[in-house]
Amino acid sequence: MENLKIKLSLFLNYFVFAILLNSVGTVILQVINQYHVTESSASILEACKDLSIAIFSFGIASFLPRLGYKKAMLIALTIVTLACIVMPLAGGFTMTKILFICVGVSFALIKVSVYSTVSLITKDSQDHASFMSTLEGIFQIGVLTGYWIFGFFMSHKSMSWLDTYWILAVMSFCAFILLLTTTLDESSVKIKKATIAKDFINMIGLIRLPLVLIFIFTAFLYVFIEQGIQSWLPTFNNKILYLPDAMSVQVTSILAGAIALGRIFGGYIMKKVRWLYVLIGSLIGSIILVILVLPLSTGIQQGSVTSWFNAPPVAFIFPLIGFFLAPIYPTLCSTVLSKLPKANQSAMSGLIVIFSALGGTIGSRITGTMFGLLGGIKAFYFSLIPMALLLIIIFPYKKIQDKFIMAEGEK
Repeated sequence: MENLKIKLSLFLNYFVFAILLNSVGTVILQVINQYHVTESSASILEACKDLSIAIFSFGIASFLPRLGYKKAMLIALTIVTLACIVMPLAGGFTMTKILFICVGVSFALIKVSVYSTVSLITKDSQDHASFMSTLEGIFQIGVLTGYWIFGFFMSHKSMSWLDTYWILAVMSFCAFILLLTTTLDESSVKIKKATIAKDFINMIGLIRLPLVLIFIFTAFLYVFIEQGIQSWLPTFNNKILYLPDAMSVQVTSILAGAIALGRIFGGYIMKKVRWLYVLIGSLIGSIILVILVLPLSTGIQQGSVTSWFNAPPVAFIFPLIGFFLAPIYPTLCSTVLSKLPKANQSAMSGLIVIFSALGGTIGSRITGTMFGLLGGIKAFYFSLIPMALLLIIIFPYKKIQDKFIMAEGEK
């Protein structure tokens, strides 16, 4: 019964941070329209979030077993609760950047702790993969919910989009209370005799393993793709498809919903089909959708879209790419984490967070720059390159993963 409460706590933590992290696309649209910044300047918000995740994860991932996963998550929830309270009171582009820095630092604590905790509450590699897929599915449900919460406040002239942060402050505080009252046994990962410097060196040492090295590249490529699309889809809807502001955000929820559905479906399919075949099908499906659907984005007249009923089909079809992309990330993460001993879980989780964050910020930055220079359609066509690279790389990765064995305590 206690494991159920722990799982609920992890789900709620991930749900809250899903909204905060993936609100960056919505906020980019708002700061462009309200604070009159350029697309390139607005893309710095993704960097504020992702670089703070990467830098902070690099410094604390190996230290977390000493601090404790539960304490780390409580600290993270405290930071974002306070940041969400200050955001509507201060406002402005500078405060927006500070908010995403706080979100990034906090998520570094949350993600490393959550990923490491999964190994403490699952029985075997199959259970691990199943829970990871469900966890990432919950994350996407949070993303979907966030689009509608922000869209609600944006669509009411009597309210400010900044009022959304009062709701988020309450949600993060509730997550704090649930975790505070939950017991988590971390005795199996307590560090007995090692210095913090040695822990850090051991984390960096994981990179020398071929399995970890190739995984890092695959994770980087995936997040490059996902964040490039997810962060700029609201702006694409608004500037290319000419959807109204609130609708541009709300229709983006289709992407989050497709990812959530795809991860749940992918978790079920992988009980019957090898994960390699699922990922191959996912990438081929994504590539085909981009090639066939993006041409439908041309020729739309400004002012022609006034409601959901006369929106162009591409607004509803293109976000379905999330269904195909969905199983890739949690599956890749599970394949590497389930191969490593529990003592290495925190360090590996730190590397996952670091390189995922770098992929996200570089992907969003490049997409934003191309959006401003070449237009949104060409910017999204660019995603075909990392998709093709990822499709090529997963074959040697699977061979190495099959042969990899690492004993408990091995460095």
